[in-house]
Amino acid sequence: MAATEDLEDLPGVGPATAEKLRENGYESYQGIAVASPGELSNTADVGESSAADIIQAAREAADIGGFESGATVLERREQIGKLSWGVEEVDELLGGGVETQSITEVYGEFGAGKSQVTHQLAVTVQLPAEHGGLEGSAIFIDSEDTFRPERIEQMVNGLDDETIEATMALHGVVGEESDADAGDESLVDDLVESMLDKIHVAKAFNSNHQILLAEKAQEIASESQDDEFPVRLLAVDSLTAHFRAEYVGRGELAERQQKLNKHLHDLMRVGDLNNTAVVVTNQVASNPDSFFGDPTQPIGGNILGHTSTFRMYLRKSKGNKRIVKLVDAPNLPDGEAVMRVEEGGLMAE
Repeated sequence: MAATEDLEDLPGVGPATAEKLRENGYESYQGIAVASPGELSNTADVGESSAADIIQAAREAADIGGFESGATVLERREQIGKLSWGVEEVDELLGGGVETQSITEVYGEFGAGKSQVTHQLAVTVQLPAEHGGLEGSAIFIDSEDTFRPERIEQMVNGLDDETIEATMALHGVVGEESDADAGDESLVDDLVESMLDKIHVAKAFNSNHQILLAEKAQEIASESQDDEFPVRLLAVDSLTAHFRAEYVGRGELAERQQKLNKHLHDLMRVGDLNNTAVVVTNQVASNPDSFFGDPTQPIGGNILGHTSTFRMYLRKSKGNKRIVKLVDAPNLPDGEAVMRVEEGGLMAE
């Protein structure tokens, strides 16, 4: 694993500096190689010129930062996983599901189902690959007090019997899949407990705490990569709530956007370094100047728009129906799908 790499081999890194780097989540050459000199300088208490030398040496050791052929990029992209929403029509819209090594933004008004999506993905990420999962664990950064373990239990119970039985075998609830029984309440309860154990939840109390938790998430994800269930999902619900509340008015807009930009790049690093899917929910505002079309606009401005790889817009429809619209993706056409939010989770129309 990358964590076993000897950081003391890098020029200017002694035992004390190496220990500081490890304590702050820089456990591999790759993690150091993608840091900025300013970040590393503050973390390891070294000068910026020394930090730049350390980063350059790490880039050479990790063999990153140079040019490569399109064929090599294609080969590397084959490592990317696709995480199912549990709704086939939405998965097709996303080209197979939520991509790892990417940020997927889900925005919509209150009650549109954004938190339902993060809960559902925290369940599906733990499913066997043949049932749309990534056989991994999840990190859930909760800034709006939305995480409910009871909802996870409902969604596990809402899975079809075949998926429940395959997941029981994967999680070690039963020795063999043939021993699994989706009708056995005791076994299902054991499965729910196992799945809840694999969701790391932290409540963010303000924007600074949220940024700190993103840095901690990198540490947890890195350490988990040799585990049976490595971190494959990082969900932030919601990304912008604290930033919106703490930075009010145009006078504080520039500082807010700079802080949000750094936070997004911290999240992106977790995804890139650990082959993890990053899913963030976002609040919206209404544009009173809009006379035609939908006046709803996501918060976060161009910084969030440019950083998100995929943008999904959730819209309420009749009853429990929700319209899922793919607004932006680098390799997919825009489109819409319909899903239902039910007690058992997200369901196909």
